[in-house]
Amino acid sequence: MIRWVLGIIIPIIAIIFGISIYLQPDDLAKCAKSPSNITNCQAVDAVVAISGGDTAARAKEAINLYQNGWAKFIVFSGAAQDKTGPSNAAVMKEIALSEGVLSGNILIDEYSENTKQNAENTKTIFDEYDIKSVILVTSGYHQRRANLEFSNHNNDVKIMNHPEKTDKDWSFWWWVTPYGWWLAVSELAKIISFYVIGIL
Repeated sequence: MIRWVLGIIIPIIAIIFGISIYLQPDDLAKCAKSPSNITNCQAVDAVVAISGGDTAARAKEAINLYQNGWAKFIVFSGAAQDKTGPSNAAVMKEIALSEGVLSGNILIDEYSENTKQNAENTKTIFDEYDIKSVILVTSGYHQRRANLEFSNHNNDVKIMNHPEKTDKDWSFWWWVTPYGWWLAVSELAKIISFYVIGIL
């Protein structure tokens, strides 16, 4: 009986941890709060936050990195969810301004409606401001897929990952809710789609 139970529990635990690690690459995991001379812990040209899910949490994590000296610029990308209101990028900019970020250091893309467009449209900003290295911020479940798109469309830009691992939609305990599983499985399906047909 015990072997039967362990035979079920151990694979489930392995799957949960495997999904968590795979979906949430974090290149700053071994870095201090502020940049240093350690490899992959150096300052970059810009921090990029893309909207969707818990947009405010993503913006605040990007702002936190900016305030700790990781980059000169913050790039916010995202169209309006409600077409009668401001874009998500504009909303994130207002959050940054309220936290004391200089307006001239905030760059926005207000037209991207999906992850692929986030990557395509921010490339224009990267080219205009000669941005060659960025830290990409999104929700934990979305980080792997976002990195695939940004790396695919920005071959000349170094993309580093840093997910917001705890927001209103996602946390360490994602696997205890049906919604958490829906997010995880749907992201995995979209990642498979990217590798098979190049569409996210």
